Amino acid sequence: MRLLTIGIVTAILVTLVAVLIPWLPTSASEEMDRITFVYWFATIICIGIFALVVAVVLYSVWAFRAQPEDDTDGPPIHGHTGLEIVWTVIPAVLVIAIGVVSAVVMSQNADAGRDPLTVKVFAQQFAWRFQYPAQGDLRSNELVLPLGRNVRFELESADVIHSLWIPEMGQKQDVVPGVQTKIVITPTRTGRFTLVCTELCGLGHSTMRAPVRVLRPAAWEAWVREHGQQAGGGQGGGNGAAAADGAEVFATAGCGGCHAFAPAGSDGQIGPGLDDVAASARAAGQEPAEYVRTSIVDPDTRLAPGYAAGVMPKTFGESLTSQEIDALVAYLTDGEG
Repeated sequence: MRLLTIGIVTAILVTLVAVLIPWLPTSASEEMDRITFVYWFATIICIGIFALVVAVVLYSVWAFRAQPEDDTDGPPIHGHTGLEIVWTVIPAVLVIAIGVVSAVVMSQNADAGRDPLTVKVFAQQFAWRFQYPAQGDLRSNELVLPLGRNVRFELESADVIHSLWIPEMGQKQDVVPGVQTKIVITPTRTGRFTLVCTELCGLGHSTMRAPVRVLRPAAWEAWVREHGQQAGGGQGGGNGAAAADGAEVFATAGCGGCHAFAPAGSDGQIGPGLDDVAASARAAGQEPAEYVRTSIVDPDTRLAPGYAAGVMPKTFGESLTSQEIDALVAYLTDGEG
């Protein structure tokens, strides 16, 4: 009876810790719901085992403790075959059960269904960019998803290994150079979220984030139409809003993670400051606009004093459209002679 009481009290206390503390974010996808189920399935098993072990240990310490001044050896005993079989078979069954449930969930979470929305994700130090092939090759620096529709992400990296993760949506997938990886997410509630890189990818890793919005289907269709019109009907692969706004390009391309620039409110110290590009351009013997453009497209051509080659990614000439580069050059050289 005492052993049972200790086990029940321990299970209750551990259960309260597991339930009352919000260990996981509020789910926003079908995949996260399944992941949460596996989490609680394994947690309940662990609580039961933990309670049993603690109960046996505490009961044994109390019931079989040595009496004061008793220095005699305990009675010689041999193993208990039946007990050994039980504590081998039961854990084996539980581990197999966790493995089977996990395998089923992984299979379900990888199933994109019959008519998924395809989103191509392009990752580079230190920014995310998104392309919607079936929506006129529309491109965006913000990930916008329709509610309730399976979304298949096709992931590519331009430089190093990154990792895509939206905490409320559960799924996480590495983005590997030279290999196209895939992941499926089905949003279940509208709202704003944040996509983060969870693979240490360089000095600006902590700044590699992207905004995420989930809209109702009608609102998402309206966003596609509006965004496509801003980008010239979605043709040509441009993000019209970003092309017209260098400040947005600066933010979404991850420039602020490495460079200090007062108008953008950034204070990155990885790369040279950008508050006086005119002086840097004169030192390089170039016009400010030419200097900035070259630094974006081919950053190792002219290095600022004190900065090493190979730190600034060389892929911006491909990942940014010509309109975005023009807007970024204008933003950084505004008022410079």
